[in-house]
Amino acid sequence: MSDRAKAAAEDQIQGAVIADGVDEEPVESNRRLFTGKAYLAIATLSTLYAAFHMAALNGLSVSGMTGLDLPFLPQFPLETWNFRIMHIAGALALGFLLFSAHTFDGKQHRDTRWLSLVALALVIPVGISAFTVMGFMQMINSGDLPEMGGLITWAAFPGTEIYQTEITWFGIPLLIATGGAIVTGWFERRGRELFAASDVVLALCGIVVAMYLVTIYGTAARNSVGTPFVPIGVAFAATAGAAMILELTRRVAGLALVIITGVFLVYTFTAHLLPGLLAVQNPYSWQRFFGHVYSDAGILGPTTAVSSTYIILFIIFAAFLQASKVGDYFVNFAFAAAGRARGGPAKVAIFASGLMGMINGTSAGNVVATGSLTIPLMKKVGYEKKTAGAIEAAASTGGQIMPPIMGAGAFIMAEITGIPYQEIAIAAIIPAILYFASIYFMVDFEAAKLHMRGMREDELPKFRALAKQVYLFVPIIILIAALFMGYSVIRAGTLATAAAAVVSWLTPHRMGLRSILKAFELAGVMSIQIIAVCACAGIIVGVISLTGVGARFSSVLLDLAAASQLLALFFAMCIAILLGMGMPTTAAYAVAASVVAPGLVQLGIPMLTAHFFVFYFAVVSAITPPVALASYAAAGISGANPMETSVASFKIGIAAFIVPFMFFYNSAILMDGTWVEVIRAGITATFGVFLLSAGVQGWFMGGRSAWFLRLGLIIAALFMIEGGLVSDLIGLGAAAIIYLCKRSFTRTPTRPSRCAAPTDRPCTANAGPQPAAPPWRGRSDLTAGLCSARGMGQNTPHAAPQPIPHRARLRPEPLSVLRPRSRRRTPCGLAGVRPAGRDHAPCDQHHPARPPFRARAGDTARHPCASGALLCRRSAFDAGTRTATAYPAARPRAAGLHHAPDQGPGTRDRAAGP
Repeated sequence: MSDRAKAAAEDQIQGAVIADGVDEEPVESNRRLFTGKAYLAIATLSTLYAAFHMAALNGLSVSGMTGLDLPFLPQFPLETWNFRIMHIAGALALGFLLFSAHTFDGKQHRDTRWLSLVALALVIPVGISAFTVMGFMQMINSGDLPEMGGLITWAAFPGTEIYQTEITWFGIPLLIATGGAIVTGWFERRGRELFAASDVVLALCGIVVAMYLVTIYGTAARNSVGTPFVPIGVAFAATAGAAMILELTRRVAGLALVIITGVFLVYTFTAHLLPGLLAVQNPYSWQRFFGHVYSDAGILGPTTAVSSTYIILFIIFAAFLQASKVGDYFVNFAFAAAGRARGGPAKVAIFASGLMGMINGTSAGNVVATGSLTIPLMKKVGYEKKTAGAIEAAASTGGQIMPPIMGAGAFIMAEITGIPYQEIAIAAIIPAILYFASIYFMVDFEAAKLHMRGMREDELPKFRALAKQVYLFVPIIILIAALFMGYSVIRAGTLATAAAAVVSWLTPHRMGLRSILKAFELAGVMSIQIIAVCACAGIIVGVISLTGVGARFSSVLLDLAAASQLLALFFAMCIAILLGMGMPTTAAYAVAASVVAPGLVQLGIPMLTAHFFVFYFAVVSAITPPVALASYAAAGISGANPMETSVASFKIGIAAFIVPFMFFYNSAILMDGTWVEVIRAGITATFGVFLLSAGVQGWFMGGRSAWFLRLGLIIAALFMIEGGLVSDLIGLGAAAIIYLCKRSFTRTPTRPSRCAAPTDRPCTANAGPQPAAPPWRGRSDLTAGLCSARGMGQNTPHAAPQPIPHRARLRPEPLSVLRPRSRRRTPCGLAGVRPAGRDHAPCDQHHPARPPFRARAGDTARHPCASGALLCRRSAFDAGTRTATAYPAARPRAAGLHHAPDQGPGTRDRAAGP
């Protein structure tokens, strides 16, 4: 399709596109940007890596489809361990070639050419190790080795020739090359478009480790993994592999997870020196530990099992959606649906994050994708920088609990618990709704307090045009439908990916062969970070499984909780949040599920509830200070202080912190119960979140609330947590009492008279002489005149000043602090109609007995209505500004409170006298 046709199609959606490329992956500061042949090589490797997974997961192969037997291609289906080993090796090779050990800051650095020569020299020990592995492969394939139980034995015992060969010609050269390349990479400086010699060496080391492990794990030596009799070569390969995983994790995810993993590694070798429950009886040798950690009890365990199947499949799905510009459509759809509401960009962030969460399950990724648009717009309509970033961070964090994808944690939960993923996704529906509802209520009340307005019509996409492209939701619908119809996650994800390519032909962004290859390339690059994080978390899981520290920690948790489930849940919440502060959600949940969740299950908490509780708090740790990763990412866009943004995001998301306790007390929130119970639980939980948000923000039923009413709202919300009938009734009753108290103490102003005149006639609500010509004319689309301080945005002429008699002096309204500072009242003559973008206050007729404010005899008040002595009362001076407080009796000059059309907000009417 030509550029002109694409532009015409985009013009059908809106005059100027708001969202364009929001789901494109950001370029990290240490990522290399290759050109020419180097780019072609990396693009080919990335494409083959992602396509290999898609083929392996669906059992496809070149030989199977064509009948050609090509010995250098793998035969599918692969053995499980071999598939996971190749999965990690490919990520290591791509990761080291793409991500440098240092950031590219654009500064001039001293020449490190000699370090590049040292790194190139490390190719020699890598080659020695590779040739040794090839010799081992030839020995095994020759059939000269004896068999045991149908498996070839690998007699690598001390004193044997194989044992010495593994140490001298494989292990030591491999460790020299790995360690030397990691260290030289820290100091070697190369251009951003060039390969670094040390990174090439590390990529080769990852491939050699995979070659050796695939070779040896095909023999009987695999049964010795985790025992003192594991081959020494496995220990060498596992040590080098673990070191490379830690280094790649540092490059793509930061130091926090690496430091935590290092603490667990130190504990492994020093646990026998510790006192108490953390001690072990006998120390572990490095050979036994690393042989154990590179098995299905550690690195090749549940975390890598998930990253090599579900996660990379849905990353490919997300890449296909990105190629068809579905992410842009989601954000534009959110703008069209929620942009007109008060505080519009903030609510757009909520809707857009919920939609993007279906295809992007990372908090920081969601922040970058949608926050680049919503945060500047929130600042434009009046939000503070920290508040704008906090709203985006809180909304984006919910993407990880938004079905059907839910990030990577839900897949790990299914792998650990054995609960089908479909059940986990269904159970997450109401908690996800409650999370986003809580954020919505907090944002709406904040916008109401600040008198925010929505975005103008010309600033938004055309909803009608977007509705014509609703077919872009088809891939998501197919994914959900396939899961509910009983298809496996692999098959459902594959069908959805194919649907994304087909649907793209209905858009200007048709996916041909080049676009499909580009999507696979993008998927290969996008998968590196999550694969490294999952592998690093696997090291921690291996430590826990070998030392048994998880069981001992659960015992400590049970002792501290003293058989109290609520106290145990509180400790579990703290641990999950602390782990989530230092590592991504996937790793945090994997560790917490191994350490905390078993103790909760022992206390009698259902397995799904226990694991979902831990997973939920591992997610919200992204907005919990002091280390709130999503808030820090949002602060980088908004320009606010990161700590202030994290505190603000915690406040905005605080109502969501009670949701896990809700589904603990009432399992119907997790869809465990009858439909009647589920519906009642969802309604009462939503109302409880509403009350808590109202109490925190201090805004209830259209106005501000005093501190004791806010406290009452919070208490009423806490009663709604348990989910029982009695507690729900108490909470509802308390909320009703608070509403009645607020209503009784808030004075209802005099209802304005209706104007019976048509739009082309002046407002004649009050008796008195009328001018010859109408002071202003209403809009033709309204059926009655509007009596307001600003006639539909026009400056209306002044009426002659009218004296206020002495008997008009009365006391101020009682308990004015309870009165909402902003009331949108129906303008005179048209019930339920309000001009766009303005808060029009009614015209209170002048009654001697009920004036709005105390006034002195002789004071005058100007008013646009030429209908007699009226006193205009505006609580909101203008759209987007803060409200005026009620003036006490010490300020009795009513004339000074008027907002004349030709004067600024709150200015004194100089014609009114002193």
